[in-house]
Amino acid sequence: MASEDVKTSGEAAVSTIVNLAEEAKLASEGVKTQGPAFLSICKSLVAGGVAGGVSRTAVAPLERLKILLQVQNPHSIKYNGTIQGLKYIWRTEGFRGLFKGNGTNCARIVPNSAVKFFSYEEASKGILWFYRRQTGNDDAQLSPLLRLGAGACAGIIAMSATYPMDMVRGRLTVQTDKSPHQYRGIVHALSTVLKEEGPRALYKGWLPSVIGVVPYVGLNFAVYESLKDWLLKSNTFNLVENNELSVTTRLACGAAAGTVGQTVAYPLDVIRRRMQMVGWKDAASVVTGDGRGKAPLEYTGMVDAFRKTVRYEGFGALYKGLVPNSVKVVPSIAIAFVTYEMVKDVLGVEMRISD
Repeated sequence: MASEDVKTSGEAAVSTIVNLAEEAKLASEGVKTQGPAFLSICKSLVAGGVAGGVSRTAVAPLERLKILLQVQNPHSIKYNGTIQGLKYIWRTEGFRGLFKGNGTNCARIVPNSAVKFFSYEEASKGILWFYRRQTGNDDAQLSPLLRLGAGACAGIIAMSATYPMDMVRGRLTVQTDKSPHQYRGIVHALSTVLKEEGPRALYKGWLPSVIGVVPYVGLNFAVYESLKDWLLKSNTFNLVENNELSVTTRLACGAAAGTVGQTVAYPLDVIRRRMQMVGWKDAASVVTGDGRGKAPLEYTGMVDAFRKTVRYEGFGALYKGLVPNSVKVVPSIAIAFVTYEMVKDVLGVEMRISD
């Protein structure tokens, strides 16, 4: 009886040792695989950040003019069109005026772009995995609608994470040398808004941003990826070389994606920008709440901002700044997508967004 107990105990001990050894082996393999995975994540984030910084700096003058057109008082017009607006900024503020707020914009867009591209890749993987499980088809691919969903998720995550920087960037962009109150930079603007208007002020206009980012970022990714996929599979225009699309073709796909996305979401961008200016009494040439230049700018919410804008300025006010934004967004989105893929190639990351 005792010998049987000893035998049983010995077998249990051997089994435990074997199990522990197997677990240790799996853990060591996990550490080995986590290293390259972590490095790949870092490379993906770097590629997304570089893409955002390069694309936004390239179109910084148009970005500033767009914001100035969105919020200017219709009874005190200084900026009347793209060419005239750029000339006016150059004449009154010089070369540096064209890039005012770009430092803040890059400080926001670099992490925003990094998180956005990475979130899109991760959301795409998760959605594809869930879709394959639901359909039972292990070879299923992302449809344009599923890409739209992944892009929407990425846009909401990235925008929410960096929204205070966007709000501050808007104010730094609008102020001029003649503004009574001057923000000296990003940190000073953040601290001033927190002290004078409270923490909630940093998220003014967040709701229209969330609503707007779904069609904007979602359509950007969905149109870009679907166009690329269609061109690679059909080769309709003989644009495929060595199973790859040229940089020019990818730029064209990015341009089409940017045009579709920004046209659908632009009115929400105008409302967001106007809501961000609420509470800032020293903004230069900013539209007033009643449209007559007498009452201070004040909106009770997104719906109220829409209502007042259309009532006092007409439906066309929702598309103020669309021309410079269209000129800006086409190369901006195109450059961002192509730069992202090129940087990932340079860094040696095998997986790209279209994979």
